[in-house]
Amino acid sequence: MKFLFTCLSLFLVAVTGFAQNNYDIDLIPPNLRNRANACIRNQETTVDMRSPDNVILNVKKAITVFNQNGEDEARLVIYYDKNISIKSIKGEVYNSVGKLTHKFSQNDFSDMSAADGFSLFVDSRLKHYLPSINEYPYTLVYNYEVRNKQNLIIPDWTPKPADDVSVEKSTYTFICKPTDRVRIKTQNYNGTPEVITDEKLKKTIWTVNNMVAVRAEPYSPARETYVTNVQIAPQAFYYYSHNGSYTNWTELGKWIYDDLLAERKALPTATIEMIKDLVKNERTDQDKARKIYRYLQDKTRYISVQIGIGGFQPIAASEVDRLGYGDCKALVNYMQSLLNAAGIASYYCVVAAGSEKKSMDPAYASMDQGNHIILCMPLKGDTTWLECTSQKIPFGFLGDFTDDRLVLACTEDGGKLLHTPKLTSAENLQTRKANLKIQSDGSISGKMNTVYAGSQYENQEPMIGKPVTEQHKLLKETYNIDNIDFETVLFAQEKDVHPKLLEDITVNIRNYAAVNGNKMFLQLNAFNLQRSIAEIKNRTLPVYVNRGYTDEDTIIYTLPDNVNAALIVGQNKTFKSVFGEYACKTSVEGNKLTYYRKFILNDGIFPAEKYAEFSRFINDVNAADYLKLALSLKK
Repeated sequence: MKFLFTCLSLFLVAVTGFAQNNYDIDLIPPNLRNRANACIRNQETTVDMRSPDNVILNVKKAITVFNQNGEDEARLVIYYDKNISIKSIKGEVYNSVGKLTHKFSQNDFSDMSAADGFSLFVDSRLKHYLPSINEYPYTLVYNYEVRNKQNLIIPDWTPKPADDVSVEKSTYTFICKPTDRVRIKTQNYNGTPEVITDEKLKKTIWTVNNMVAVRAEPYSPARETYVTNVQIAPQAFYYYSHNGSYTNWTELGKWIYDDLLAERKALPTATIEMIKDLVKNERTDQDKARKIYRYLQDKTRYISVQIGIGGFQPIAASEVDRLGYGDCKALVNYMQSLLNAAGIASYYCVVAAGSEKKSMDPAYASMDQGNHIILCMPLKGDTTWLECTSQKIPFGFLGDFTDDRLVLACTEDGGKLLHTPKLTSAENLQTRKANLKIQSDGSISGKMNTVYAGSQYENQEPMIGKPVTEQHKLLKETYNIDNIDFETVLFAQEKDVHPKLLEDITVNIRNYAAVNGNKMFLQLNAFNLQRSIAEIKNRTLPVYVNRGYTDEDTIIYTLPDNVNAALIVGQNKTFKSVFGEYACKTSVEGNKLTYYRKFILNDGIFPAEKYAEFSRFINDVNAADYLKLALSLKK
């Protein structure tokens, strides 16, 4: 479903033509060249919605690409299908002094299926163009016209597409009938749009000028939360022969339920009776649901299906029952139907999925904010969430793909916004214990056990079921230590609402501790090093830690006979801030050297002026993690 929303939001483009302009790059103001890999010289986006079943999008765009890093901004991808038609494509390429070097048209575009590699059915295609130019800078002028037979989803406007892109001028014009009711959400737009109205049309125009490129700032919020943006949602809409109207999430959820879901829930009588028999001995609704969920995972597999009513409507539950596969929409609808057979209520929920948390905007309802479907069971005193596309994920566990965000539950009584469970720093736990023996040449070997929980449960989950050689290869990438090898690898899972993944390995690292003269240099923290981050002055964006976690490591080193353990001086470090805590300490008992480390990172949004403190905290952790002991060798 994620692919579907991308296609619909990108039904993008169209253009008429620019009047002849001078595209000499020397005409670009110096402030728009600073930090920029590309500069949008002019962009005019026009959406004409006077006919809800024939929405015309025109885009005129001239962009100068300064170097290879800006080339992606010149790439053009246009999706189309039976409801989206490309009327015209043309363009020109100019060199650095603004001289026309060649022209291109629709014939120069690659035309291919929009299949994403795992979709079984996709009725969308795309046209793709990227000029083959090795001399920088150059300027491209694009002209497109695209028509769409729906107005449920209107293209939004983000004039500055990336941090490293500057903008001389960009406009967005929305045209509708004077009587059309639309909701408009503007973000970070200074000024008031120009409005022109007569008897036949209402034209609203937003304009920006001289937007400079900026440096990327680590640990920033998602770009869509702070960039200039305009979004439009018509109250009355036409979509794939369906008519509807909504002004809020309640009405939109009601339309989704009534028009897209209600008639897709029927199951064969034999399946209903089978489900009733399957759970007849279970005492609670949660136990019944757990058994039905196991049945779903055993019977079905996920295959993306991007057809139907714009890809928003699931295939019928009876078809999933017969075929044994479906996409997120279909599998959630099927699971909901199976639960209905057992008398268990549940909600079909639209979510903006991804490792970065994104919520539905409570104040602005629109169809294109989600990209995935999950299921919610409002069990008494224990609301349970289900991810229905995975054959491996434990019952009641969502993971970092859909945790801690607002989602739209579509019910027969209307839509409602619900919040998925938050995985806390304490729950996102990685606990590691290792017993390693150091050889006289500095090589180390031994056993290591790691337990992953919360959002970290899925750190190593992709390795489950892979061949041993593939597991060894992936582990080398995970630990990223020179000369590391593995003798045995064993993974186990504790699958419940709070699952754990257990990793047991036997590890060998040749020449890990460097020997120089009468010293052996041992880096105590072998497996869990915190990366440093840049120290940035004049920070402008808030500090955003998307998800917190806790790591706890204990490594017991058995020292070789030639190390003088009595001369080892313990190293302890402890510090704490609003961003988290760190502690490490060493101790020696006989020939055993024990290293203990605990690092807690707190999630949250912090003021921009806190970044100096944050970078100092992270870099202090980094310095402590790279601590080395100089072990004295006996003569």
